[in-house]
Amino acid sequence: MNKRTGAIAGAAAAAIAGAAILLPNAHASTDQPAAPKTLSAHSATALAASLKADLGDQSAGWYLDDANGHLVMNVLSKDDAASVTAKGAVAKVVQNSMTALKAGAKTLRTNASIPGTAWSIDPKTNKIVVVADRTVTGAKMARLSKTTGGMGAGMVTVKRSQGEFKRYDGGEAGSAAGGDAGQAAGGAGDAGAGGAGDASSGGAAASGGGGGAGGAGGGGQAAGPVGGSAIFGGNARCSLGFNVTVQGAPAFLTAGHCGNDSKTWTADQGGGQPLGTVADSKFPKTDFALVKYDDTSAKPDSSVDLGNGSTQKITKAAEAAVGMKVQRSGSTTGVHDGKVTGLDATVNYGNGDIVNGLIQTDVCAEPGDSGGSMFSGDSAVGLTSGGSGDCTQGGETFFQPVTDALKATGAEIGAGGAGGGGDNGAGGAAAAGGAGDASGAGGAGDAGAGNAGAGSAGAGSQDPGSGAGDQGAGAQDPGTGAQDPGTGAQDPGTGAQDPGAGGSNDPGAGSGDGMN
Repeated sequence: MNKRTGAIAGAAAAAIAGAAILLPNAHASTDQPAAPKTLSAHSATALAASLKADLGDQSAGWYLDDANGHLVMNVLSKDDAASVTAKGAVAKVVQNSMTALKAGAKTLRTNASIPGTAWSIDPKTNKIVVVADRTVTGAKMARLSKTTGGMGAGMVTVKRSQGEFKRYDGGEAGSAAGGDAGQAAGGAGDAGAGGAGDASSGGAAASGGGGGAGGAGGGGQAAGPVGGSAIFGGNARCSLGFNVTVQGAPAFLTAGHCGNDSKTWTADQGGGQPLGTVADSKFPKTDFALVKYDDTSAKPDSSVDLGNGSTQKITKAAEAAVGMKVQRSGSTTGVHDGKVTGLDATVNYGNGDIVNGLIQTDVCAEPGDSGGSMFSGDSAVGLTSGGSGDCTQGGETFFQPVTDALKATGAEIGAGGAGGGGDNGAGGAAAAGGAGDASGAGGAGDAGAGNAGAGSAGAGSQDPGSGAGDQGAGAQDPGTGAQDPGTGAQDPGTGAQDPGAGGSNDPGAGSGDGMN
């Protein structure tokens, strides 16, 4: 063998040896599961919907691991787990399918729909979580225990609440925190009389507290009532949820039991600042109302009061997800935060008032907060319905999904255009940047005459906070008789509910679909 041939042979041998080293390592790297993706709540919801469609009957719910932003998808087999992890989610093999959990919820609805109870499917524990308030004692508790005992410990968990489930309309704190919050959010009424003023300071121009940037990006105060502002109707005090538009006309969403309390709503206790008239109200079975502003030229801002003189702009609606961090704004207790703990919840307030398809949270609320905004960042998520406890001791609170209310009413988030109020998209930016005046166009901007400008200091700029006194606890009880739990986006079922002892309602035939 000559030197050249030997060199070639040696090089070939070295190449083979190198391949023998590299190939196993390359093969091993392809076996490593993909690292879980860090996702926003919106992105996690989209990925979960895709995975749920892929899994079909093998889906068993999902939730957000808020500690690291991972989507956790419950599956029934290791094979399904592999397909989930390949797409960037965390797979958790569990015992109960979503079909089985929904069947369990149907059993509860049929056999143990007792006033003072609530239940939801908790994907974190892969169980139905039943909560019984302090009124569930004696024969009621025995009935509940018998039903849940027959379902097995692996299917259901029963907890006790020290409070009492109730709707959160009315209340005894009319001029407390919520009244001040309403003043802060809706103080543009005085701006109408005093002039819009210069919005370059971020919205504190007019001495009346109104005219500025209208909460652009969570900045200045809003003109007119916004989410969380106090609203008054008859003997009830509630809270505004979100400003919306319906075929271009201004309106707002609040709780359905509030809409049943009164057909007309004002921004003050005395009734001197009319807001709007109820166009649609649904309670029980679901819990939302659409109130159309009497002033059809009003351009209320699409934002939520943060209780500190500033607002959070709301640009869209979002589905809730277990583990999602949320905030709630209401006219009694102001702003509080927490997490979503369950979906497709059923709560029995008594007297035949059974509501389905709700979002369950650990955020506190109190009477007068009904209808108020639950939001996550710039996304509208829920309308306050009711719950137990208070903001001293805590408790459970339930919310009507905003997405369902929008679909049912044909409403869209935002009033008066994409900026939430006429020229607010441009004028608000000018105010936030320290340029321009409240008109958003360089003019003086008559806040009382509807020249919205930066922050919508124009039409409809009433002060909902002033005189937000106690309207008393005598709010009417609209809920009687058998109710169909409705369909809606989360499809909470097709049968009427059994409200428990003494109720006249026929047990339902369906449990909540639409559970993630």
